[in-house]
Amino acid sequence: MWLAATLGLALYGLRFLAHRLILRGLRAPRVGHAQPLAALDPAGVGVRCRVTSGKSLFGWFSALPDDSVVPAVLVMHGWGANAAMMSACIAPIRAAGYSVLLLDARCHGLSDDEPFTSLPRFAQDIEAGLDWLAAQPQVDRSRLAVIGHSVGAGAALLCASRSPRLRAVVSISAFAHPQEVMRRFLADHHVPYFVIGWYVLRHVQKVIGACFGDIAPLHSIGRVSCPVLLVHGTQDEMVPFDDARRILDAARPGVATLMAVPGRHDPSDALHEELPQIVDFLRRAFVPSSA
Repeated sequence: MWLAATLGLALYGLRFLAHRLILRGLRAPRVGHAQPLAALDPAGVGVRCRVTSGKSLFGWFSALPDDSVVPAVLVMHGWGANAAMMSACIAPIRAAGYSVLLLDARCHGLSDDEPFTSLPRFAQDIEAGLDWLAAQPQVDRSRLAVIGHSVGAGAALLCASRSPRLRAVVSISAFAHPQEVMRRFLADHHVPYFVIGWYVLRHVQKVIGACFGDIAPLHSIGRVSCPVLLVHGTQDEMVPFDDARRILDAARPGVATLMAVPGRHDPSDALHEELPQIVDFLRRAFVPSSA
């Protein structure tokens, strides 16, 4: 009996330790804004958006100076990044005649903290930002789009698969399936998949409250009806370029377009060099249906 009790306590202790380590792994490193967004965009204003958990997100809203009612684009960064790192989007989008909202996801930048974050929580944050945009008098709520990078791209596709209000999605460096990302991570850290890795993946899904298959861009793209532009670096060292091809193949006919760019996973080069094409894609998507 004592032996069974001792083994039971040891197993409980190991499970508790594993849970704490997994939660720690699901906490993105919080990186501060290297430069205040006010210095990068003096015309914009800082805002706070509420999410369902009661937490708030920091956002940077940049509207046209005449307060005319125009389409709006929400921009979501990737894991461990922040809104300031996506600031290259502001000027080209405003020059095209649209408002833009840059968001910090929970546990990132200047947004509130949580015990962990995940792709589904990134999607919730995007939804909160879209709700905030739709409530602004200078925003045409019938013409909203999202630009997302990496996890933010997967979250944007997940949002588009659930909500018909999005007119377009620009997915930059999205991975095809989170389980594949996790298995690559475990392999890089020499964690054997059988028993240990299997348990980790199973427990991660329990913690985030979602099955990997249900939230995978490879599957959510098939439920998206608005135009999608898949932007992916041909030298991406974190997410293979083939992931973009697989997402493209899984989309409904005529929904998605793949734009290969000569870059890596970091969105900086793509944002600076490819934004004219991205803005042109948004312009076509925002054309009124009666036009």
